[in-house]
Amino acid sequence: MQEFKSFPFDIHDVEESDKRELSKYFLGAGKFSIQVGPKKYLLMSDYEHDAENIYNMPLRHDDIFLVTFPRSGTTWTLELVWLLASNLDYSTAAKTHDNLMESLNKKHADNPEYLKTLQAMRTPGSEQASKMASPRFIRTHLPLSFLPPTLLDSTKVVYVARDPRDVAVSYYHLSRDFQSFIFNGDFKTYWSLFIRDLVYWSPFFEHVKEAWQMRHHPNMLFLFYEELLQNMPATLQRVATFLGKEYRADQIEELSTHLKFENFKNNPAVGIYDMKEYGMMASKGEFVRKGKSGGWRDYFDEDMTREAQLWIDNNLQNTDMRFPSMQ
Repeated sequence: MQEFKSFPFDIHDVEESDKRELSKYFLGAGKFSIQVGPKKYLLMSDYEHDAENIYNMPLRHDDIFLVTFPRSGTTWTLELVWLLASNLDYSTAAKTHDNLMESLNKKHADNPEYLKTLQAMRTPGSEQASKMASPRFIRTHLPLSFLPPTLLDSTKVVYVARDPRDVAVSYYHLSRDFQSFIFNGDFKTYWSLFIRDLVYWSPFFEHVKEAWQMRHHPNMLFLFYEELLQNMPATLQRVATFLGKEYRADQIEELSTHLKFENFKNNPAVGIYDMKEYGMMASKGEFVRKGKSGGWRDYFDEDMTREAQLWIDNNLQNTDMRFPSMQ
């Protein structure tokens, strides 16, 4: 039986000035936000009640964790990891992934209003994980330091990083459309909050660098989102090898076609349309948007571009990490 350990980081309220700014732009964010640890990760307040349970969650030998900062290709990568680990079982994938709304619809068919309030009801992450059948594919936006300390010695972890400028653009659109956020400012304002670590799960670079430092661990696979776009077949082979799987070139090609962004975006198994139906996302919103690299250039003026480059350079000065899009 594993030893239960105290959560090693302080959890505290957001500073008053930051709380006011968050409340100004995000629905309820100032009131329901906390900062955790010396890096001051900004999280939703309900995390405080589950932090110790997540830190101590029992791990299984066949677990696969997918860890990302939000809007870094999480859903897309989960699909490819699940398929590679599951012997390319496309039929089961179509039935399995993200069918939460379908089950809730059956359970509460006589009470549709209940479904529309689900966004205010969050089942603790540790409880969700404990009920999952093995092998578990667990995706999380939490940084590695908040996950069980034996994680990399016990399970396989795939981490995906993406150019922060593209992350910010994608996160901005989600924050405007997702009913739990409802950001009411323009992109320039959002970018200012992003680089000041005032969006959920930030600071961005601390999140990514925690994983980068562990990239040589045999149970860690560090991927860049841009690698998937630039050479999908080669990246799929890397993931397959990491998972101990072997596939023929034609199988990898078939998977590459399945994962082409338009095919993936229109895949009903992704479960995005249900979010709109039950009021969790604006009717015109897109959870899976464009899936490209460099789209940030359509949103940044010259001053923002210079500011972004300075911010990136400052954060990368003591590391050899470079995003493929920046090389």
